[in-house]
Amino acid sequence: MQNHLVLTASVEREEVLRYTPAGLPVLEMWLRHHSKQNEAGFERDVTCEIQAVLIGKQAPLHAGKLAGNTVALTGFLSQRSLKNPRLVLHIEHVEFVKG
Repeated sequence: MQNHLVLTASVEREEVLRYTPAGLPVLEMWLRHHSKQNEAGFERDVTCEIQAVLIGKQAPLHAGKLAGNTVALTGFLSQRSLKNPRLVLHIEHVEFVKG
């Protein structure tokens, strides 16, 4: 069973493309999300900053092109590493949103 998260956010900052020791391209970025959500019958403003990572073939294609843009992302949440429990969005698909 796969559960995917879909999120629209602006890319506040992106790091320089790097490669893992195994040769996989990695693009790390920070996202800012704003929306209105219905919770218990009340509308609430939601704002958050999320660290995200794009690994694999898509990373070099998007490197240097995401910062400052609004994107719709599909992916999953996972802890950063075995020793770091901070959540990171692992991006599987990126779509630019026209503003």
